[in-house]
Parts: sequence; structure tokens; C-alpha cells
Amino acid sequence: MNPATPVVVLQSGHHGALGIVRSLGRLGVPVYCVDTDWWEPASSSRYCRGRFLLKPDSDPAETLARLLEIAHQLGGRPILIPTTDEGAIWAAEHAAALESAYNFPRVDASLVRILCDKGRMQELARQSGVPTAQAMIPGSKTDVERFIETAVFPVMVKATDAGRMRRRAGGTKFVIHTPRELLDLYAKADDHQAPSLLIQEFIPGDDWMFDGYFDRGSQCLLGVTGKKIRRFPVDTGVTSLGVCLDNRAVQETTRKFMKSIGYQGILDIGYRYDRRDGQYKVLDVNPRIGCTFRLFTATNGMDAARALYLDMTGQPVAASSAAEGRKWLVEDFDLFSAIRSYRDGNLNVRDWARSFRGVEEAACFALDDPLPFLMMGVSDCCDFYGWLRSQRAIRHTPASQEIPPQLSPSPAPEE
Repeated sequence: MNPATPVVVLQSGHHGALGIVRSLGRLGVPVYCVDTDWWEPASSSRYCRGRFLLKPDSDPAETLARLLEIAHQLGGRPILIPTTDEGAIWAAEHAAALESAYNFPRVDASLVRILCDKGRMQELARQSGVPTAQAMIPGSKTDVERFIETAVFPVMVKATDAGRMRRRAGGTKFVIHTPRELLDLYAKADDHQAPSLLIQEFIPGDDWMFDGYFDRGSQCLLGVTGKKIRRFPVDTGVTSLGVCLDNRAVQETTRKFMKSIGYQGILDIGYRYDRRDGQYKVLDVNPRIGCTFRLFTATNGMDAARALYLDMTGQPVAASSAAEGRKWLVEDFDLFSAIRSYRDGNLNVRDWARSFRGVEEAACFALDDPLPFLMMGVSDCCDFYGWLRSQRAIRHTPASQEIPPQLSPSPAPEE
């Protein structure tokens, strides 16, 4: 492999970005991080060649100018890898201005926006013949009250616009157990000028994932499936412990879906197996690299970041087979998930210990690159201290005053 072309990671604030830096950096690729914070774990990796700072309040024009400046400074038409939905949408919308300076898969901006929008994604999936969960987007409180009349609880509530809902409700996914909870969340979280909540049936079953890369002709050059063992938060969160397992149904469904919509680039997609009808139903489609992508590493070391790099630089992507049984974990997320499961009576110490058999890689800890793990530990300690202070404040505050508790650790990223 020729590693001469540099890579720019846009937004490096979660463990997926650290995975990109390590995966490509270990092959000799010069990888650079761009973010609004100097102190992200990915930026502290020994495999990160450099860091570039964006102003936190930059408008799109300023961000574009800064990225063009970075590309000019690095030379060699770097490969641009966004790590968030917002970053993927921004890159697609500014593709015409970016393409002379950066190399990246060209995906129509409208398609990226649809895939990032839970409601419109489900409609697109149904049009493509892909099973989905039953869902509705309420336009008013009356719609929610009508839904409650026939709803079977619990239900899932998700954001159609993750950024807006996170700002309003402190999260993007919730399991709701009662009509009162649903009405309260709607009042708190929805933007009545632009509906941003999706109410979805709660599907009993296991969570499955597909992670891969599609070329310009929407042919899958790498596709690996796996299953969530534990999540953080427990009911609705991202993978904290996952295992690589072959699932032909998920493979075939995903490949046909992406071919039908003409998708190219890295894909991270989630399904839930519905025990009631035996179908795998699509829940989330991320038209970007997922923070769990290192779980899906093939036996020859190929992963989504490496497949992208090879294809974008005109190098062949070798055929790969999944590393069946490979496990990957996010250290802090899995610790908090296990504690919660133990307290709820759903996990004992023996099963917890056995669950680590087959773990081949952790999100942050690496013997050859220890600093990101240390930074994660410091960050978690700060979060925990803040949580303790908030609990102390709640105990000493009159009931008439509201101080919302801050859960620890920091909110999980979108998968």
C-alpha cells in the first residue's frame, strides 16, 4: 500500500476518530485532526501527525475557508473523513467547493440528509423494500394524544434532527414507558416550528450492525456484520461491547438497499431482529464512518477506513473475510453499562467476566499508544466529579428549584 496521501479527520471528539488515526497511522499514512478542541483523545495519539483548530462558533463559510487553508498547507489533495452526521451533511453540501482540495466519495447532499433523518430514512427504506419499524412523526400534541390511544408501550422516541433534540432534551434516543412520559418529553424536546421527534414501536430482539464501504458503482468492497452485546446507555445507546458475526440476511438486505439508492462511501447501518415476525428491521443509517468501525476488522486487517483510503487513492481493495468471533469494547462505556445491568439484575459477575473472551481490541487502550486512554480516564474522572457535585446540589436544594442531574460519563456519540 502507498501511504503518501494525507488524511484529514473532521471532528475528532469520539473513539471512532481515534480508530481512524490508529488504523491508518499504523500503516504510515499521515493523519491530521480538525476540531474545535485541542484536547480530544484522537489528537493526542502518537499516530496523529498534526492538529488544526476550528473556532467553535465558525459559520459554514469560515469552516470552508479553514479547511481549504488546511488542504493547501498539507498538499497532496488529502482525503476528508467526517465522523458525525452534521459533518457528513456539511461535506456533501459543500462538495463542489471542496473537491479541488480534497478527495472523498461524492454523495448527493439530499440523499445524505435523508439518510441522517430518521423519518425520511424509514420512508426511503420502505420504498426500497427494506423492513422498518412502525413509526410516526407528530406535528402537534394532538397527534401524540391520538398515537397514545392505540399505542403499545414501551415505545422508542428518536431525533429526526440529532443536534436540535440533543440541545433540548440532552439526548437523541429514549425508551418511553407511559403516556405521561411521552407527553412530557414531547413538550420538552420537540421544536414545534419544525417537528424533530420520531415515535417508533419498540421491537423486542437483538441489535445487528453492518459496517462497510461501497465504491462509485455502489458495489460493496467491504462488508462485515456484527451484534451488540452491551450498549451505553443500556436501553438505547451505542455499542459498548460488540462481536463480529456473519449474518447473510443483513448482508444481502444492506447491499440491495445501497445499490437501489446509488450510495457510495463508508456506511454504518443498524438493524433489530424482530422475534415476532423473523425480520431484520432497519433502525439507523449513518452515511459516514461509525464510531464502532474497528469492531468490523477483517482477517486481513481491512476495515472501512482502510477500504476508503485504498479506493480513493486508486489502489485495489483486497477481498476480505470477517474475523468471526472478534470482540471490541469501549472501556468506560462498557463499565457503566455493566454496572447498570448488574444493578438491574440482568448481569452477574461470572457472565460479565466471560463476556470478555475474544476481545481483541479496545477503543482507547493500546500498548503502543497509551496517552488517549489516560486522557479518557481524566475526562471520566472530571465527569464523575461533576455528577457528584450535581447530586449534592440536588440533595440540598429546595424542591421548588430545579437542578437537572448530569449523568456520567459524557453523552455517548451517535453510532
